[in-house]
Amino acid sequence: MKTLRATELADRLADRARSRPVLLDVREPWEFELCRIDGARNVPMATVPACEQQFDPDEEIVVVCHHGVRSAHVCMFLERQGFTNVFNLAGGVAAWADQVDPAMPRY
Repeated sequence: MKTLRATELADRLADRARSRPVLLDVREPWEFELCRIDGARNVPMATVPACEQQFDPDEEIVVVCHHGVRSAHVCMFLERQGFTNVFNLAGGVAAWADQVDPAMPRY
């Protein structure tokens, strides 16, 4: 499984020469409401199998959760479904708050 550190994702998002990856936030809606990376789409982990057809298997997808565990499981699932360009955000939004956006609420 491919991973990205929070700072690597921040660099990718800031690079206007690159196409923006899909930010797939697999936390529960209440978690997503507390804090999120701008532009992320909330699809709770349990609903990913029913929603996978909404995503392009060749598009870059960065999967996000609180600490990186749920997102790792979703990455493995997507890879088994034929998705080739999937990344897990190592440390999740907690790492994003620590390394990129110290103003982000933590929980």
